[in-house]
Amino acid sequence: MSDPLDLDLYAMWRHALAEADRVFASPPELDRPVDGCTYCTAESELHILGGDPAAVPDDLLGHFMREVVSHWDADQYPVLWRRLMPHALRYWGPEGHGVDPSREIGHLGQHGAKFVDWPAPERAVVEQAFRALLALALVDGTPGDIAELLEGIAHATGDLERWLEHIAGLSGSEADAGLVRLAFDWATDLLWEELQFTWWYDGDPQVIAAWLPTQRSRITTFATQHPRCKTAADALIAIDRLQAGGHSPWLYPHAMNEFLRLAP
Repeated sequence: MSDPLDLDLYAMWRHALAEADRVFASPPELDRPVDGCTYCTAESELHILGGDPAAVPDDLLGHFMREVVSHWDADQYPVLWRRLMPHALRYWGPEGHGVDPSREIGHLGQHGAKFVDWPAPERAVVEQAFRALLALALVDGTPGDIAELLEGIAHATGDLERWLEHIAGLSGSEADAGLVRLAFDWATDLLWEELQFTWWYDGDPQVIAAWLPTQRSRITTFATQHPRCKTAADALIAIDRLQAGGHSPWLYPHAMNEFLRLAP
C-alpha cells in the first residue's frame, strides 16, 4: 500500500533513513581485507572501504557504486554494499549528489550485490526508502529523474510492475500532475520507439506500454479538472495512439529541427 501524499514526503524520507540506520546499525563484518582492482582503486581506498562505513567519503562511495562489478571480489561485494547502504541511500536522496542512479542501484541486481538474497529486514527498509525516493521524484523531479530511478530499482529487485503500481497508488494533486507529466513523456517516447533502459538489459519497455492505459481514467480526470493543461490532453492522445498501434501525431524532434532549418 502506497503512502498518500497528504503526508510530508520529506518526513517519509527521513523516517526511511532512520529505519535504514537502525537495521544496518551492526553491519556484517568482512572476514579479510577488501579485494578489488588496484589499477582502478588504490590500496589506501580499499583499506578505507574495509573500515568504518561512516568514514567512507562520498567520492569513494560514488566510485565504489559505479565501478564495474567484476573489479570486486564476488563474495565481498554484497557485504560491502550492505555495510554502505545507509550512506548510499543518502547519496541518492534529495540532499545527495543529483546523479543518474540507474547504474549504481542496478549494481544491486543478481549479477552484482544480489539484493534479493539479503536478509528480509534489510530488504524491507531499503525498499521503503526506494518508495519514498520514487514519491519525491514524482512530485519534485522530471520524468527523466523518475525513469532513471525506476530503472535502477527494477534492476535491483528484478521487478518493474510493483514499482509502477506504487507510482499509480500515490495520491494527491501533486502526484496527479507528476503522473500526467510522466505518462506524456513515456507515451511519446514509446511512439517514437525511443523508450529503452540504459543499464537494465533484461528490462522490457513494453511493460510500461501496457501500464500506461491503466492510468487513462486518472489522466482524464486531471484533464477535466485542468482543461487548459496541454500535457494532459496530449498524454491522452498519445496513449490512444499507442493502444491503436498508431504513429506519433507529433514530428520527431530532429525532424522538426531539420524542417525549421530548411523552411524559407
